[in-house]
Amino acid sequence: MINSIVFFLFIIVVFLFPQFFPSFSKLDGTLAFVLGIFYSLFFGNKYQSLTQLWSKRFLSWSIVGLGFGMNLITVLNVGRTGLFYSIIGILLTILVGYVLGKYLKINSEQSSLVSFGTAICGGSAIAVLSQSIKASSTAISASLAVVFLYNALALFIFPQIGSFFNLTQEQFGLWSALAIHDTSSVIGASYQYGEKALAIATTVKLGRALWIIPFAVIISYFYDKKNFKAVENKPEKQKKNRPWFILGFLMAAAAATWIPIVNEYGSQLNSISKKLLVLTLFLIGTNLTKEVIKKVGFRPFILGGILWALISIITLQLIIVGIISI
Repeated sequence: MINSIVFFLFIIVVFLFPQFFPSFSKLDGTLAFVLGIFYSLFFGNKYQSLTQLWSKRFLSWSIVGLGFGMNLITVLNVGRTGLFYSIIGILLTILVGYVLGKYLKINSEQSSLVSFGTAICGGSAIAVLSQSIKASSTAISASLAVVFLYNALALFIFPQIGSFFNLTQEQFGLWSALAIHDTSSVIGASYQYGEKALAIATTVKLGRALWIIPFAVIISYFYDKKNFKAVENKPEKQKKNRPWFILGFLMAAAAATWIPIVNEYGSQLNSISKKLLVLTLFLIGTNLTKEVIKKVGFRPFILGGILWALISIITLQLIIVGIISI
C-alpha cells in the first residue's frame, strides 16, 4: 500500500514540477499514459473513483488553458493549407469508423472516440470529444490506448516507408500530417526525414487540429439527439451535454490574440495547461484496469488499426500520384 501511494504521489509531483527532475524532463503525454497503465496493472488502482472524477475535470481545465497559447489569426491562416482534403479525410474517417463500429459491434461511445482520434489529432481530439459527449472513463482510457499504440508504431515505420517509396520531404511531411494521429508523433517522424518535411508536417497538422472544436460540437449535437431518442419515452429527463470548455478554449485563444497582457502571459498559461494535461493522461491511464481491458476487449484496437491503415494507404497513394500535393 505504502509503495503504491509513494509511486502515485511521486509521478504527480514529477509531472507538475519537471524542472526539479532533470532526468524526467522529457516525459510526455504518451509516457504519462503508459505509466498510468503500469501503475494500474502493477499496483491496482485503489482510488479509481477519484482518478475518474479529477481526470475529467483536469481535461476540461487543460483544454481551456491550451487556448492561451494560440493566436487565432495565425492558426486560421495556417488552416487554409490542405483545407479541402483535411475536411474530406476527416468526414470519411468518421463515417467509415461509424460503419465499422456497427459491424464490429462496438458501442457508439467507444467507436466515436476512436474514429475521432484517428481522423484528427489523436489524444487531443479524444480529450475534447470525450468531454463533449460525457464519455465514460472506460471508453476514454481504451480509446487513448488505441491511438497511442498506433502513434508509437508510426514514429518508427513511417520514415522507413517514406524512404522505400522515395518520397520527397514535401510529400513525406504532408503524408505524416494527414495519416499520423498525434502532433508529437507527426513531429517526431517528420524530424527524422528532414527539416523541410518537419516544417510542412507541423504546418498542415496545425491546420488539421483546428477542426477538433467544430467537429466535436457537431458530433456532440447528433450524439445528444440519438441519446434523447433512446430515452424519450422514459419519465426522467435526459441531461444535455454542454461542452462549456469549448467556449472557454475559444475565449482564451481570442484573449491571447487581442488582449496584450493576456498575450504576454499566454505562453506561461499554455505551459501550465500542458503539464496539467500530461498529469491528466497519467490519471486516465490509471483507469485502464484489468477489469476494463477485459470489458473492452480487442475490438476497439481492430477498429483503430483498420482506420489507420486505410488512411495511411489511401493518402500515400494519392500523394504519390499527385492528386494531393502541397
